[in-house]
Amino acid sequence: MKFLTKPIGLYLHIPFCEKKCNYCDFYSSFVTEELLDEYTVALIREIKQWGGKINRPIDTIYFGGGTPSLLSHRLETVISAVKSAFSVTENSEITLEINPSGEVEELLKYAKQAGVNRLSIGAQSGTDSELKLLGRTHSAEDTVKTVELAKRFRFSNISLDIMLGLPSSSIKTLGKSLDFITGLNPQHISAYILKLEKNTAFYKKIDILNIPDDDSVAEQYLYMCEYLENKGYRHYEISNFCFGDNESRHNLKYWQGIDYLGIGPSAHSALDGKRFYYERDLKGFISGNKPLSDGECGSAEEYVMLSLRLESGINLTELENRFKINLNSEFFNRCKAFEKVELLKINDKKISLTNKGMLLSNSIITELLECIV
Repeated sequence: MKFLTKPIGLYLHIPFCEKKCNYCDFYSSFVTEELLDEYTVALIREIKQWGGKINRPIDTIYFGGGTPSLLSHRLETVISAVKSAFSVTENSEITLEINPSGEVEELLKYAKQAGVNRLSIGAQSGTDSELKLLGRTHSAEDTVKTVELAKRFRFSNISLDIMLGLPSSSIKTLGKSLDFITGLNPQHISAYILKLEKNTAFYKKIDILNIPDDDSVAEQYLYMCEYLENKGYRHYEISNFCFGDNESRHNLKYWQGIDYLGIGPSAHSALDGKRFYYERDLKGFISGNKPLSDGECGSAEEYVMLSLRLESGINLTELENRFKINLNSEFFNRCKAFEKVELLKINDKKISLTNKGMLLSNSIITELLECIV
């Protein structure tokens, strides 16, 4: 089937958790079966309404949270609603985030029946002491069992999360987790540096947590990049690695400036040049509150910020032609200065960040944007 318009991505936020992790600041609520039923009805209501407004095909669906796997048997109902409301491409990527604990086998059965074809498993660490510190509800062995079950159910696109910069962590402890994660042979790995966000259990204990300093975290990040690249993983985005072409097609939309629709409390969207979002209000969403405007999207500044997150970087000719701007000598001089200290690579009118540069991406992007006319 051929579509005349470019497909968009659909993000569905499932704002429920059985237990709040010590580091997490994502919007979520504690859950009951009744509340899950009520939320599913509201989610399908919004899916149908958006389906009537947007005449665009969908080629990625992403269930995020929270703990979206709590939808359980409701997954099939929600995905069926999406397929009824939108034109979903035959080769669509449908991702479900799951925690490797609880009734995983039953969940995977429901996910497979519903059409989920990509799993994002929140492993986070390969050692039980770190998992306990993080407030996770699973053990390292639970992760192993979950991956084995997923393969038994013939899920061939599996992503595992890992965290670095944890309290009392070092290259040695990170190495153990990397050995553990790569030993499970996932097609994709997402790696996140711990951030101490307000309104989290960790933030309240900031004075007694042995958090590594910035230099130590940088060493961990660079060690991880080299480790994974030596294992054959391609570092295609600041926090993401994959074998072959197993990038997260959905998340690539965010970084490539492709339109996406987000549904659920705290979910954001970028569609037809506009940004909008649902408030962090579960009751309000269930009651029918509509999303709020968040300005325009698609500026040159946004293009630079998002493109430099990617291995592919920025095509400077496209930047000039697409946004009708002139890149002056000061811009190129700064690029050359960054290249000289191995923070940036210049190759045939393309620029991209090195692993070292990715650690300083915000500062580099700020300096480059100052030069754009």
